[in-house]
Amino acid sequence: MDAPLLTTPLDAWHRRLGARMVPFAGYAMPVRYDFAGVLADRCRSGVLAEHLHCREKAALFDVSHMGQAMLEGPGAAEALERLVPGDIMGLKPGRQRYTLLTNEAGGIIDDLMVANFGGDRLLLVVNASRKDIDFPHIQAGLPSGVTLTVLPDRALLALQGPAAASIVGSALPFMGVAETEVEGIGCFISRSGYTGEDGFEISFPAAHAEALADRLLAHAAVVPAGLGARDSLRLEAGLCLYGNDIDETTTPIEAGLTWVIGKRRKMSWDFPGGAIIRDQLDNGAPRLRVGIRPDTRTPARGGTEIVDAGIVTSGGFSPTLNAPIAMGYVRRALAEDGTVLTLMVRGKALPATVVPMPFVPHKYAR
Repeated sequence: MDAPLLTTPLDAWHRRLGARMVPFAGYAMPVRYDFAGVLADRCRSGVLAEHLHCREKAALFDVSHMGQAMLEGPGAAEALERLVPGDIMGLKPGRQRYTLLTNEAGGIIDDLMVANFGGDRLLLVVNASRKDIDFPHIQAGLPSGVTLTVLPDRALLALQGPAAASIVGSALPFMGVAETEVEGIGCFISRSGYTGEDGFEISFPAAHAEALADRLLAHAAVVPAGLGARDSLRLEAGLCLYGNDIDETTTPIEAGLTWVIGKRRKMSWDFPGGAIIRDQLDNGAPRLRVGIRPDTRTPARGGTEIVDAGIVTSGGFSPTLNAPIAMGYVRRALAEDGTVLTLMVRGKALPATVVPMPFVPHKYAR
């Protein structure tokens, strides 16, 4: 018998707002909303409307299912750096960095955000589907005096879109972090985003989840958005989803994530899988993640075969471009922009072309 789905602190809040709930990473999560009342005046119902509202104004995403933990103690940055290719020791207080946990084969155990809140305190945010793997993996590599404290009693909201900064009232730079208040509630906030838009991630005690969500939703520019819009937004931004586009069988080089390897780390390559990853950087990986534009109106979903080339890992319809887009892995010889591919969609061979990513330009604060 399947285990019952877990819920976030906003489960009842989602349902009151007309959310359609679906299983995701072991949680009941909103995939879209049927707006009524005052929200119907702000936004039409459905994934497409939520997506476009985020691009034009601001959307509020519940990402409380993700794993949060505080890594603390003298040498915390050095200890984490042994497990990732990123420059964690060089991460200054008030800044955060995207990095990867890698295995000895060079595969990606997970991607995560690391924020330096000063005083040998690093806040880690990992994927919901991997937190039960990530945290024991990190814990096993810690020296005496460095502790990892999982934070299951914290909620996490992502407010994304061009109106987000004025609503949060923060002048943080891109990839900046701070310990502050939002709508009168003490929070850790960061400025980044999984949508390609400017945005903020707000970590705070779960007991205040509905209060803070309501206060943010009171702003006329904000609507809640579900997993459907979050997925289409991140696909337009050319960003990876763990389990689809990256996993323990893909390396950072194959995934187009070479940029996460810190300059100083390339001097020693002393992280799990470093020798394999270095060889691929120097000599080329056998396959590469690429952007794909189908030449018809038919979307190519994840799992679609790229004939004699590879496989689509994420795909769907782009509301911004009003066209299908996808990304996937192809043999290195076929990874150049402009290369013509053939997609096998529902038994039909359809033409497509390799294109640059992101599909929609990023609008992060700079």
